[in-house]
Amino acid sequence: MTQRVVSPSNARSAQPSPRPKFDVEQIKPYMKKLLASTLQGAQWEAREKQKIRGWCNEISERVKDRMLEVEPRGFKYLVTTQIYENLGQGGLASLVSHWEDSDTVTQEMFSNDSLICVCLAYAIRTA
Repeated sequence: MTQRVVSPSNARSAQPSPRPKFDVEQIKPYMKKLLASTLQGAQWEAREKQKIRGWCNEISERVKDRMLEVEPRGFKYLVTTQIYENLGQGGLASLVSHWEDSDTVTQEMFSNDSLICVCLAYAIRTA
C-alpha cells in the first residue's frame, strides 16, 4: 500500500480574496442628474456666499446619503463639492489615488454660462 504524503499549506502563499469595491456606476448617474437639477438655472452671485455654500452642502449631503443607500456598511464616505464662477476659463483636473484596491473615487462636473461645479465622492473601505 502506497502512502500519500500531503504537505501542509503555506499560509503566506495563500492569496486573500479581494475586498469588494464600492460600485461607482450606481452613484455616477445619480450625481450627474443631481447636479443638473440643483444648478440648472443657478447664477453665480459673489455676494451670495451663503446661497453657494448651501448648494455645496445640499449636493454633498444628498450624494453621501445615496452612497449609504447603495452600500450602508463597510465604507467611509467623503464628498466634496466646489462651485466656481464661470468666466470662460479653461481648466484641467487630475486625480491620482494611492490607496488599497478596494477604495474608489468618482467625480461629476456641471457647468452653465454662470458657474462651474465639481463634485468628488470617495468610498474608503473600513473593514
